[in-house]
Amino acid sequence: MKKYVLLFLGLSLLVSACNNDDNQIKNGETPQLLAGSDAITQHFMWQALNLWYFWQGDVDVLSDTRFSSDAEYTEFLEQTPDPADFYYDVLLFNEDRFSFLNDDYSELVNNLSGVSRSNGLEFNLVQFSEGDGVFGYVLYIVPDSDASTKNIQRGDVFTRVDGQPLTVDNYISLLYGSNTTYTLGMADVVGNQIVDNDTEVTLTKIENQVEDPILVAETLDVNGTKVAYLMYNRFLSNFNEQLNAAFGEFVAEGATELVLDMRYNPGGSVNTSRLLASMVYGTNTSDLYIRQRWNAKVQEQLSDDQLEDYFANSTGASAINSLNLSRVFVIATNDSASASELVMNGLAPYVEVIHIGETTRGKNEFSITLVDDPGNGFVYSSSRENNINSDNSWGLQPLVGRNENADGFYDYTDGLSPDIILLEDIANLGVLGDSNEPLLARAIEEITGISSKKSFATQMPAKSFASSRLLTPTRDNMYLDKPLDIDFTQINNLIIE
Repeated sequence: MKKYVLLFLGLSLLVSACNNDDNQIKNGETPQLLAGSDAITQHFMWQALNLWYFWQGDVDVLSDTRFSSDAEYTEFLEQTPDPADFYYDVLLFNEDRFSFLNDDYSELVNNLSGVSRSNGLEFNLVQFSEGDGVFGYVLYIVPDSDASTKNIQRGDVFTRVDGQPLTVDNYISLLYGSNTTYTLGMADVVGNQIVDNDTEVTLTKIENQVEDPILVAETLDVNGTKVAYLMYNRFLSNFNEQLNAAFGEFVAEGATELVLDMRYNPGGSVNTSRLLASMVYGTNTSDLYIRQRWNAKVQEQLSDDQLEDYFANSTGASAINSLNLSRVFVIATNDSASASELVMNGLAPYVEVIHIGETTRGKNEFSITLVDDPGNGFVYSSSRENNINSDNSWGLQPLVGRNENADGFYDYTDGLSPDIILLEDIANLGVLGDSNEPLLARAIEEITGISSKKSFATQMPAKSFASSRLLTPTRDNMYLDKPLDIDFTQINNLIIE
């Protein structure tokens, strides 16, 4: 009987002394770390990326035939003692913008589930046109966070932290450092100028802060047309039922149009994107949503059934509530990435997607979480916590594949361009979910065909260079959470081409 395992690589990749007296690597064998070497983390990183990395075939040092002996391989690993330097500077492909890692895999896993240390303030940062000064503006406040109890809201501007003016040189240490509490110095928008004021707001980061990705879900009555509005900020699988319940309300309220607002959504679960797309378009499980593209090693191990994802009729716990739409209005910006773009691309063959905002980030690759557990192909599994090497806590989130839609399109590394260009205005961000908020108002005009006679001129375009998610594992991420069974009898094909 065939044995199948979840992305299982086999025991041959365990750290071991050399198998051959001369340390030579024979055809079909993977290089091994010599006993006594301290390069345990680097060994894990090389072995994991040699199998899974999307660009494995394009990175010379990840080649199956790169090393002739275990001694040569071990010396190579030891040349870069810092694991982060080894990962970013030695192993990653030069076109890779989004692979990342964390020295504590448990923190990485928690962040991918929407749990982090946070004060609940979501913001963007802008550099002043002259000098090295920086200011921040508030995008939204996470409900039930420390910031939600303070006098700060969307549209507020800050220029100082703990009395120090923000600059391009200090903003990381002041806003993303180990400090649990900091005090923001606020400012006003006066014409086209940012002017400091005397107001200060002190915020404290809370451990295990959970963010509900559904910030706003409501049905607007616009001249007799029921318009569903969803402000959706992350693709989190542990909130799938809440997402489906929101669509259940839209259906019950008779919504016939949808504005899907993903302007700040950096991505997340691929499966959740499939469920959301099904809630928009329909539950025909014979319609292809996306098809995966892996590296050559992994691709040849997978059948069409494993590579293809179809629209869903169930979340796994309940029937999908679908609006069955033929068009959808999507608000998306340069802060919209990965799974947000995937929804837009996956719907495009079936639904007219009217994109309002600006060009998206351009992340069309997905990732998986890898830990030092060779017995599970290095893929993280909560049921195998005890199998993870206790001497190596690093977690990797490398890009391992791309998704194409039913038309075969996947090449949007430059982002998805808007049908209607409209940047947010720092001087007039508006209230999210309010029909007068500029981007939503523009969508409503398209839906009704009636001009609101509003001016959509932008006084202070929101052109940011960083955000509150800059140094967090949730940035620009699209992770695969679909189990894949690989035939153990064919595992050698994954090791050498």
